[in-house]
Amino acid sequence: MKTSLKNQYAQINQILIFLVSSVFGYNLYQAIVHPEKSHLVLSFALLAITYFMCRKYGYKPMKENSDVK
Repeated sequence: MKTSLKNQYAQINQILIFLVSSVFGYNLYQAIVHPEKSHLVLSFALLAITYFMCRKYGYKPMKENSDVK
């Protein structure tokens, strides 16, 4: 039995989601506490890029099982 990963971008997208969430959370904190230091426009741009990457490539790995006898 051979298992292969069908969606190779799923792991990269999980890392991208983590990084963008961290950056967005930090910038949201900066906007609340120190509004002059926030970069929310850049955070929204990162969120949009992440959204489209996940829509295009998916964010869950799909495994394909093939039984070769």
